[in-house]
Amino acid sequence: MKIDDFLELVHNRHSTRKFKSDPVAMEDIQKMIEAARWAMSGANAQPWEFVVVDDVAVKARIIASWPEARKETFDIEKTRVPKLRHPNFYNLEVSPGFKDANVFIIVLGDRRTYQATVLAANYLWGEGGTDATYLKNVGNATQNLHLAAETLGLATQWVSANRIWGEMLKQILGIPDILDVHSLVAVGYPDTHPTIRHRRPLVQIMHHNHYEMDKYRSAEDIQQFVLELRQSTKASYDRYNKQGS
Repeated sequence: MKIDDFLELVHNRHSTRKFKSDPVAMEDIQKMIEAARWAMSGANAQPWEFVVVDDVAVKARIIASWPEARKETFDIEKTRVPKLRHPNFYNLEVSPGFKDANVFIIVLGDRRTYQATVLAANYLWGEGGTDATYLKNVGNATQNLHLAAETLGLATQWVSANRIWGEMLKQILGIPDILDVHSLVAVGYPDTHPTIRHRRPLVQIMHHNHYEMDKYRSAEDIQQFVLELRQSTKASYDRYNKQGS
């Protein structure tokens, strides 16, 4: 693959919250998971496992569990200044954006694999905390799922699982308690056109040979950045929430 082809793939990938009912071939799902299987992981620990859900009844139970788990998240989000709240938390009574996806892939992690990593990772915080390497391992595999889907003409949505929803999903799917539920990847054919997405310019994030302090962002700069993100995304969330309610 040429680098320009890869960049086009990365640029085109986007999260979808509206899916067609068209079936997704299990062969394509297997190819996505094959891509995830070859993700990077510290000490080659490979902590990931995946539960593929395409049974209508099981999917219905997962969809029904989402609003209950979302309530606490919604209440926490309301403690923020309104203009900084995530756009998806202005209205509790909305349907999940993944509800019409043909397939759900539940991404699991097994912390016991952390034994493969150098022991110092638990004490010296080499990459951001004692869980950092493990979490990045699972994140690498999840990103591969999404990129692989894009090459197949499929759309995805990365749906994070909080602790409450994770416990619900364990009960629905019979997942052993010792495993972690990280996210749900909704997979299907898109029923919407991608919107323009905001990315910081390359010149603002790339430093050469040393940190260029003229690019350093103050606390006020970060808050302004978040406000701009909210303004650019709220319209799309409002549009979906109106359609999905």
